[in-house]
Amino acid sequence: MSTSHYVIDPLAVNPVDRSVTKLRYVSVTRYSPEWHSIFHTHSCAEVFYVTGGSGRLLLADKAVSIGINDVLIVNSSVEHTEDSSEDDPLEYIVMGVDGMEVISGDDGGDGYSLIHFQTDGEQILFYLRRLLKEIETRLPGYNTICQDLLEVVLLLLMRRSKFTVTFIPAVHKSSKECAVVRRYIENHFKENLTLDDLAAVAHVSKYYLSHAFSREYGTSPINYLLTCRIQESKYLLSETSLSLSQIAGMLGFSSPSYFSQSFRRIQGLSPMTYRSQVREANNASGFKNDSGSFTRT
Repeated sequence: MSTSHYVIDPLAVNPVDRSVTKLRYVSVTRYSPEWHSIFHTHSCAEVFYVTGGSGRLLLADKAVSIGINDVLIVNSSVEHTEDSSEDDPLEYIVMGVDGMEVISGDDGGDGYSLIHFQTDGEQILFYLRRLLKEIETRLPGYNTICQDLLEVVLLLLMRRSKFTVTFIPAVHKSSKECAVVRRYIENHFKENLTLDDLAAVAHVSKYYLSHAFSREYGTSPINYLLTCRIQESKYLLSETSLSLSQIAGMLGFSSPSYFSQSFRRIQGLSPMTYRSQVREANNASGFKNDSGSFTRT
């Protein structure tokens, strides 16, 4: 009798963080002539396995060719779309995955990674088809099996030396992105910033940024930008003799009237009324500097 006995190491580290990586959805897509995909983003990462045909991943600034047995990962909030060859229609299985972010692969760029398989891709395809079968039949415990199959697929991908991925809790990821944008606003609020500019700072779409920032801080990025400008304008109104036009220009407002409207909406009174009230209060207290302008209290 011959026996082979193997012991599992209970202390071995699992490269996939099961506490944050969650399967959100799985779908199967085949190109048809009437398919018209527009640029879009997702709040989770997407993992594509190309099962047939050829086409391209279209990003804001480049196009990436994809074909059969390629695995393509697109990070959350990266604007993209897919374009198929009409002669060789694109087919793929795609998983939506929370809590992961790809860093590199055989071919990678800002927000995506592409892995080319020759023969060993069939192993991954086997598990993806098994996952689809579980979702279709929905037998008891199917969701647990699907989550486990996702982990198997990710581990097989991670065994490739050129593939690197990180696992980030979604709430922490959005908090980090929002904090980056908030600090940027606080340091650059005098500049002519748009929502597109702020989204580019965090490498996310403007739609994702608006939602995440509002959830994190209770106000939109643009409203926070206005708040920072109005706060600075209060200092300029109270301590300098600059005109409304000069202050508006210094703080990035498109016009003095827009500055006045924004100030009134946030402070509840006009800039000139605020300036008069502050100066009356300072006159009453005798708090005036040698140049005739009022010093900061």
